Amino acid sequence: MEGSNAETELGVSVGSIRITDVTQDGDLLTFAITSQKLNGSAGVCVFRTYDDFDWLQQSLFSQENLPGLQGIIFPPLPSKAFPSQSNTQTKTLKQLGFLALGQDWQSYCKALEFYLQQVAAHPTLCKSKALDSFLVNSESPGKQRGKKGIFNRLSQAVEEMRKESHKDVDNFFQNERNKNTNVASLSKVATEKLLDVVMTEQKLALACGHFSTSLHLCVNQDDADAVAFSKICLKLSDIIEAVKRNFEKVASNNLSTLGLGLDLESRYQEAEKEMLFRRTCKLIELETVKKNTEKAKANKREVMEAFQKAVEKEFNQISSVAKQEIERFHSSRVNVLQNFLIGWCEQQLNTAKEFAELYSQHLEACRNMYLD
Repeated sequence: MEGSNAETELGVSVGSIRITDVTQDGDLLTFAITSQKLNGSAGVCVFRTYDDFDWLQQSLFSQENLPGLQGIIFPPLPSKAFPSQSNTQTKTLKQLGFLALGQDWQSYCKALEFYLQQVAAHPTLCKSKALDSFLVNSESPGKQRGKKGIFNRLSQAVEEMRKESHKDVDNFFQNERNKNTNVASLSKVATEKLLDVVMTEQKLALACGHFSTSLHLCVNQDDADAVAFSKICLKLSDIIEAVKRNFEKVASNNLSTLGLGLDLESRYQEAEKEMLFRRTCKLIELETVKKNTEKAKANKREVMEAFQKAVEKEFNQISSVAKQEIERFHSSRVNVLQNFLIGWCEQQLNTAKEFAELYSQHLEACRNMYLD
């Protein structure tokens, strides 16, 4: 439904947006983004760096003359990756989580691809000229990037601590803030726990690989007993190798399905929190303006009342957009996470069936060795 509406604003099909390749040059990752034009069979391919993605996000944030923009839950852009910093794996995992795992940055590409699809499917953001330019123009969007200094971030953190507990005048938004705080915390914990599981599976696969290789060192052909023992070692090596592949496959399934789903859910909960915080800031501003208007002297009251009406109008626009966004947000997130969960169950079930058959074959081979 969202995609069909968005396609009337974009020149490309939302469902066709893909990141098909990534090349690495030191810390610079360049992504090949393909899409299909709506007015014909022609395809489009552009090459973008993370700075281009950041430019797009900042352009979406700073759209002028768009009523209620602060009420939008912006699709969350993943953090920037620094692939050459292999010596800071702990820092990379803390920053990117699941997106730092996988081969050739596949998980990271998938997250960026989903980001673009979500922006393109958004009923308001899809109208942005910056998005259309990003997807179809062969040249880089531009060199003017939105930068946030450390002092801006620190001041925002202090402001957030001061304002986030401010009681809302609307029970709908107060309840949503309470719910978001709880769900965001649970999503983060679930993501971290599954990440621990995946990393443990990868470590077990690595250990199995070492064990399987070491069993070949026991091969000896000196006498009949040594030959018999060598056969057992080689068969056990094959079994451990199968166990290794099972751990790798299960970890890969966790990563590509439920892992990406939980990571996206966690980042989207933070995006909703940011939107609710922006609205709370505007609410506090409106309450402050009302107090100042009441205290204003007669010669300034008319000006203050006009300013109050302008702020009140802006706040109402933000609240109206925010309510629509929250409804859309809940519906979309349930569907997306459901699809990830279904994919996870299907892949893990297929893997279990595949390796159950393989283990049965190994078991039969061991029985035959015993009978021989």
